[in-house]
Amino acid sequence: MDPLAVPDESLAALERIFTEAQEYLATLGDAPVRAADSDEAAERFGGALPETGIGTPAAIDELLSNGLDAHIRSSGPRFFHWVIGGATPAALAADWLTSLLDQNAGGWEATPLAARLEEVSVAWLLDLFRLPEDWSGVLTTGATMANFTGLAAARQWWGEQQGVDVAAAGLAELPAMPVVSSRFIHVSARKALAMLGSGRDRIVDCSGPDGALEPYALDAALKALEGRPAVVVANAGEVNAGHFEPIRQIADVAHTHGAWLHVDGAFGLFARLSPRTEQLADGVELADSVASDGHKWLNVPQDCGFTFVRDKAHLRKVFAVDAAYLPDVENERPSFGYLGPEMSRRARSLAVWATLRAYGRDGYRAIVERCLDNAAHLVRLVEEADDMELLLPAPLNIVFFRYRPPDVPEEELDELNLRIEEQILTDGRVYAGTTRWNGVIGFRPAFVNWRTTSADVDLLLETVRELGSTLRASRPRAAPVPRGA
Repeated sequence: MDPLAVPDESLAALERIFTEAQEYLATLGDAPVRAADSDEAAERFGGALPETGIGTPAAIDELLSNGLDAHIRSSGPRFFHWVIGGATPAALAADWLTSLLDQNAGGWEATPLAARLEEVSVAWLLDLFRLPEDWSGVLTTGATMANFTGLAAARQWWGEQQGVDVAAAGLAELPAMPVVSSRFIHVSARKALAMLGSGRDRIVDCSGPDGALEPYALDAALKALEGRPAVVVANAGEVNAGHFEPIRQIADVAHTHGAWLHVDGAFGLFARLSPRTEQLADGVELADSVASDGHKWLNVPQDCGFTFVRDKAHLRKVFAVDAAYLPDVENERPSFGYLGPEMSRRARSLAVWATLRAYGRDGYRAIVERCLDNAAHLVRLVEEADDMELLLPAPLNIVFFRYRPPDVPEEELDELNLRIEEQILTDGRVYAGTTRWNGVIGFRPAFVNWRTTSADVDLLLETVRELGSTLRASRPRAAPVPRGA
């Protein structure tokens, strides 16, 4: 079916989605995070490519009838499995407009609107995070590409320290780039280093006993390089429990040895928004590049991240292109396609600008502090319970705990908590997963959604306890050992 033959179907399709959106948003706070038949619903999609399409209305109806049962309500208040926020009302509306306008945000000539809003949004984000106003930045698809972009700038700098323009000449004439970090480093940073040819397994580990980057070990590692340039990756917000490394001390050591400091602040950078937690991310402003995520605590729709750099020139050298049909690299108007990996770019600046304009610094401080309160509330509940155990302190928004009834042996606790996780992910009332840290399995719910309240936190713990009790009751009990046996 040729869409040109039925050009008036667009508005009807949007009206159908709008009708569904009214009911969806009205029930988002209470509906199950995951439907019981989600796997089966997803499998209903398939079959051979149709020779003749069924038309817009029928296709949208099919998508809604099966898709809503198959999806995960990750934008709702009870999704705690990964660090994923929802979408504020302003961000959601602006994202709909983004799809309607369908702009390629590669540069000013393609879309003055998206280019200008990205320019403004980057400036506002620098202000929000209290980073130097003369830094530059670019919106990316998420923290993985934000880390990739910042580390690409670092690699360009590293090559120039040895007289090689890596973007132009490649890496063949150079030794391996030394990268120093810790056990806190996130898989997205490892993935970025793999894509950049530096090797995810070549990282020099300078962890202290708790897994964080230790400044004295970092100093020794950089001294051992005898003046050769290196890249240091520090972590603002470790993913298992939200812990931070001493970034100011790390920056002092790194810069004493002339190293580039990249900070992965995917969600931890938002600690700078509240006086209660700003000290955790002290020193981020001393970095050379910083990565963060928008579809986490900024609560804008997937996908969005940000890279901030002290010197824009390093991004331009890596990502700018020279083609007769494209504007000049030195054009005075912003061309963000020349500052990041993608040339074809979704205009995610509309959602970022709209949410910052709608709620401002005070609104985002309120969101962050409500999430801090939710984490603190869960910590209190866990510490007061005789069947729960707090496994690590919770300095920010992630709480690492486990179900631990007094009568369950230590050697059975990992298996029990993993079985509870399996039940939670199909039960649907809440959505939370486990992690392993220092050999112990526990839950690590993350609070970043603007909708989440203490009642949702209560339900999380109630669900863990209820499912855990049910599993224990269903386990076969060992026969009593006869006296004297």
